[in-house]
Amino acid sequence: VQTKKEETLPPSHSQNIPTFYFPRGCPKEKVNIDAVIAKIEKTFSEFPNERATLEDMGKVAKACECPLYWKGPLFYCAGGERTGYVSVHKFVAMWRKVLQTCYDDAAKFVHLLMNPGCNYLVQEDFIPFLQDVVNSHPGLSFLKEASEFHSRYITTVIQRIFYTVNRSWSGKITCNELRKSNFLQNVALLEEEADINQLTEYFSYEHFYVIYCKFWELDTDHDLYIDRKDLARHNDYAISNRMIERIFSGAVTRGRKAQKDGKISYADFVWFLISEEDKKTPTSIEYWFRCMDLDGDGALSMYELEYFYEEQCQKLDNMAIEPLPFEDCLCQMLDLVKPQHEGKITLHDLKRCKLTNVFFDTFFNIEKYLDHEQKDQFSMLRDAEGESQEVSDWEKYAAEEYDILVAEEAASDQWNDGYEAELNPVDHQKASVLKYQMEKRPFFEMPSHLADVDVDEYDYDEDFE
Repeated sequence: VQTKKEETLPPSHSQNIPTFYFPRGCPKEKVNIDAVIAKIEKTFSEFPNERATLEDMGKVAKACECPLYWKGPLFYCAGGERTGYVSVHKFVAMWRKVLQTCYDDAAKFVHLLMNPGCNYLVQEDFIPFLQDVVNSHPGLSFLKEASEFHSRYITTVIQRIFYTVNRSWSGKITCNELRKSNFLQNVALLEEEADINQLTEYFSYEHFYVIYCKFWELDTDHDLYIDRKDLARHNDYAISNRMIERIFSGAVTRGRKAQKDGKISYADFVWFLISEEDKKTPTSIEYWFRCMDLDGDGALSMYELEYFYEEQCQKLDNMAIEPLPFEDCLCQMLDLVKPQHEGKITLHDLKRCKLTNVFFDTFFNIEKYLDHEQKDQFSMLRDAEGESQEVSDWEKYAAEEYDILVAEEAASDQWNDGYEAELNPVDHQKASVLKYQMEKRPFFEMPSHLADVDVDEYDYDEDFE
């Protein structure tokens, strides 16, 4: 057999393939860096010795054409925390480098906050930025003298940022994730919105107050960790024990030390509560899917569904309610989700489903399951399709709970009106610090016993590793 001789290919002409990957943002038309620098130098010339303190950085941020609340990151990135001020030369050198290497807001913000040598943000990177927001935002001025609450508020906001922005669940926010989120738009809104509670996605103090009060009720020894028994008491034992076991298994929590001790941190509770009260967001669907996927194969089998449904049946029996046989329940759920592959439900199936909350509640939340059972499924579906989700389930829950807490505080104040002398004067003083006027809300005060928590007991490093 004659072997076919391989034909030698002619040398290929080199082609100039245009750059298509821009991890630090797509370079825009030529930015006049010198004009920006001149504007910054002019701003610095107004300060004594051409040095800017943190209080001056608002003007510098505007000269850099950045939102006002970038002032803290700009100050710290230029080394301001070491001396208490930033010189014009040091700041100009820093910002010139940023303009030359970062071409959009996401890349600039990551550069300002990240540790040297990294190209992502971890939770601790947000602390100085958020501390500056707490110290200087008019909507948080009532917190100035209550520093014991600063770390709790900051922890809550950080968890909400990672919950929404860190879609990879890696504990590291990349430029791309930040770019795809609405976080930087919310940072820009901090400047325009004096009422922090209007910024419901990340910064709302009301939302923090609701989450922290819910946690405080469960954390009986107030060490900022809760165990299985504590979490089981949430919402009057509504969550099944099998689901609580899965939460504590590490499927959706971080921090090996806490898991070893059989506890979860306040940071983990933030994720739990938001996921529990709004089961329609991508993160919450992933949260509960991870918990229900016992073998981690990326699909919910009929065995896994039956495993969780068994406990629901026991609870219904105890309440003298006849449970639906598993086979019938399964038919209902398959009709609801309409999985693409027979015999298993994938994460993609649940994300396509309009009533994922009904699916999840059926398997591990007895209270909400009974609520759904009393409603017509068609009307629920119509509501889900009709509402444009202007107000999320989480926002509705937080608003309702906040109103209840305010009403309880008002009733408590009325009851104690004639007994002020019996209050511990120190506790009363601490509590009164947190009284503030909301535009559409009555006065309320933080329960005085919250002030007894020692902030130093809480270590950020253990939240995410």
